[in-house]
Amino acid sequence: MASIFSRIIAGEIPCYKVAENDKFFAFLDIAPLAKGHTLVVPKREVDYFYDLNDDELAEMIVFAKQIAKKIKATTECVKVATVVLGLEVAHAHIHLIPMNTEKDVDFGREKLKLTPEEFVEIANSLQ
Repeated sequence: MASIFSRIIAGEIPCYKVAENDKFFAFLDIAPLAKGHTLVVPKREVDYFYDLNDDELAEMIVFAKQIAKKIKATTECVKVATVVLGLEVAHAHIHLIPMNTEKDVDFGREKLKLTPEEFVEIANSLQ
């Protein structure tokens, strides 16, 4: 069965898309730690981030960098954290999270509850 991320990429599950090219897809996290929290995933379903081949890994980081620059330019943050966890979904992905302190990247804290309109506004600002 396809991962939830593969189903999002295929358009079977709606998302707030931020960017896409032939190999990668980026969309807002629906349980964000901060406004602008974005997930970057390869279109090819690979469970473990470091199982991506070297070219894919390099291209994914460059793709994520472009989005991180937009996040930093459109949100009030000091830096954009790049986090690879990979246990919650069996599909390699990177979290890009606007942060002002390291506590902003604590996945144990309460997530933001945004309206659909807020998600659309954020996604549009990052495109």
